[in-house]
Amino acid sequence: MGNYLSVNDTDRKLMLEKIGTSDLMELYRDVPADLILKEPLSLPEGKAEMQVRKFMRQLSAENKVYPVIFRGAGAYRHYIPAIVDQVASKETFLTAYTPYQPEISQGILQSIFEYQTMICELTGMDVSNATVYDGATAAAEAAAMCRDRRRNTVLVSEAVNPETIEVVKTYCWAAGTKVVMVPASAGVTDIGALRDLINAETAAVLIQNPNYFGCLEHAEEIAEVTHGAKAKVIMSVDPIAAAILKTPREYGADIAVGEGQPLGMPLSYGGPYLGFMAATKEMMRKLPGRIVGETTDDRGNKAYVLTLQAREQHIRREKASSNICSNEALCALRAAVYMAAMGRNGMREAASQCVSKAHYLQKQLEEAGFTQKYEGEFFHEFVTDSPYPAAQVNAVLDKHDILGGLELPDGSILWCVTECNTKEEIDRMVSILKEELA
Repeated sequence: MGNYLSVNDTDRKLMLEKIGTSDLMELYRDVPADLILKEPLSLPEGKAEMQVRKFMRQLSAENKVYPVIFRGAGAYRHYIPAIVDQVASKETFLTAYTPYQPEISQGILQSIFEYQTMICELTGMDVSNATVYDGATAAAEAAAMCRDRRRNTVLVSEAVNPETIEVVKTYCWAAGTKVVMVPASAGVTDIGALRDLINAETAAVLIQNPNYFGCLEHAEEIAEVTHGAKAKVIMSVDPIAAAILKTPREYGADIAVGEGQPLGMPLSYGGPYLGFMAATKEMMRKLPGRIVGETTDDRGNKAYVLTLQAREQHIRREKASSNICSNEALCALRAAVYMAAMGRNGMREAASQCVSKAHYLQKQLEEAGFTQKYEGEFFHEFVTDSPYPAAQVNAVLDKHDILGGLELPDGSILWCVTECNTKEEIDRMVSILKEELA
């Protein structure tokens, strides 16, 4: 980027002198020496635009795009109405600009406000922020919201997505917060173990519903136990499932978080992602990131502004519970357009199809020898034991351009079905398994 920057060597020298050093590398003194590049990267020379396009087309041809998918585990294929791409591609929205000046940013601010409103309706909460980076980040930020000087331990269910658990552990480690894992039993959080582990130092309990194994948690009972210890409940939810299940608020959660990718984001190499966060009014002032509010201007017209922004993350960073100062505005816009286009009935229909088709697949797989591992209700994911090595199962399906379920560490398989899967696809996949693995 050096050729595109106006800063020259004289400017750099003056800046270094101002901060009391003459060596640029002094700024990287805390970086381990083995991580510092000693010589230029081995990169090819630049090419003309036409050559680059040709190269990228050749490179993309090596990708395998599966027309049929039975895998989820945190990223899901849902139908995206055409209007989502149409609106999100408009140049008035297609920007990374942060709307600090409300007088010139009313459109973007309103889109965020509408998004927040719909997230509150979906979760039953009083207030939502303008998103964070992804669902795992949202869970980690929620844990930070709950800790204080007396309560500095977070209990995390083993039935939460493993990637989310790792992010929560990383955030808590950096903040000096203790993380204690609550064992899972029969695919759900072990409430007996939770009762034994929770104490006066517990700040919050993090659960996922539906959880990583697809099972519905005994969320109300978990909330009762948690609130009995005066701790907070953080519930990570699937936004599509939230259209037909009780809201996190009805289950007893204090903070609702989740991955917003199912709300209009395509499956593009694990992104783009969108972390939504919503909380009760009592937790509002601890909610990190941006919040857009509705007000009136000096002429009495409706107007939108960033609100509740005079907080430590901007002015006293050393005392901040969160230093996240950005948001996924374009992804939030896609989510808002998706929810508006689908509407209450459309989202319920999508969720209902997920449930019915997943249960149909489970029954068909049972007949093929894949027994359901965990009893109880599930949304659109479930785990089966496999009569054959999971890798062999997926290799057979791969030959037929089908992406099978995710192999879990114990050799079982986590399957996923959404409204995009047809009965014909399900029957064909099961037929393949019966014919080629028998």
